[in-house]
Amino acid sequence: MQDIFVRYFESIDWENVFLASFRILLVLILLWIAMGVATIFLKRLEKMLIARGEATEELATETEKRAETLVRLLRQGVVIMLWVIGGLVVLRELGVEIGPVLASAGVAGVAVGFGAQNLVRDVIAGFFLILENQVRVGDVATINGTGGLVEALNFRTLVLRDLSGTVHVFPNGEVKNLANLTRGWSAYVFDIGIAYKEDVDKVMELMRQVGADLRQDPHFGPLMIDDVEVFGVDDFADSAVIIKGRLRTRPIKQWDVGREYRRRLKYAFDEAGIEIPFPHRSIYFGEASDPILAELVNRKSA
Repeated sequence: MQDIFVRYFESIDWENVFLASFRILLVLILLWIAMGVATIFLKRLEKMLIARGEATEELATETEKRAETLVRLLRQGVVIMLWVIGGLVVLRELGVEIGPVLASAGVAGVAVGFGAQNLVRDVIAGFFLILENQVRVGDVATINGTGGLVEALNFRTLVLRDLSGTVHVFPNGEVKNLANLTRGWSAYVFDIGIAYKEDVDKVMELMRQVGADLRQDPHFGPLMIDDVEVFGVDDFADSAVIIKGRLRTRPIKQWDVGREYRRRLKYAFDEAGIEIPFPHRSIYFGEASDPILAELVNRKSA
């Protein structure tokens, strides 16, 4: 038995073993360096994303959350790629033929790709949703015709809760239409109807004054970005003249500010005697209107 071991060790080409071990060690060192470089690069990328979010007045917590999610995903992908490459090189140095391994991996990858193509599509779509900052947690958005508050944004799904409390889960790959109502700033657009007899210029000046007073309010003022914008007469409706305007506010605060503005405007209209008309119709009988009215009056008198 001892002779067998001796002959075995004598048959080993120790020079090749030393060279192979040296190459394996070199591969591991290069792998370690590559992971260090990738970590430094990803940290710089995270800082750049946070700085870009701060430049756009994005909330710090949301910026950090989005940057951390992206960097974590990229770090996992880089680590897996480096270890796979390093493992294949080590196997080759150990004398293992990696051709069949690569072929088997290719076949398995194709099979998995066919079975999980929707999953891959959702992950890629979710990655770009976060990377391009199209929507974030806490936004109010309309997705595929459904509106609500974004409660979670994952790499595979987007979770939306509507006003009634119903939770809607959308695979990221199926998000075809996305409208973000709270990106950067929000707006409350209003249509105010007044009677035809009212002085339009006077009403618009009063609306601006109410908006200016609202902006001086210690609670609602900081929520407003600009003074109220009164665009002017927008339509002649059946029973009212429609004046359109807009309030620009901080994200997701448009409804709070808009409702308070309408409340104050109602009191201002009442104080100034400005009529907010209810729907009604005026009937015109043409040239025969006077005789008809006279006949009706006579009948009532009789």
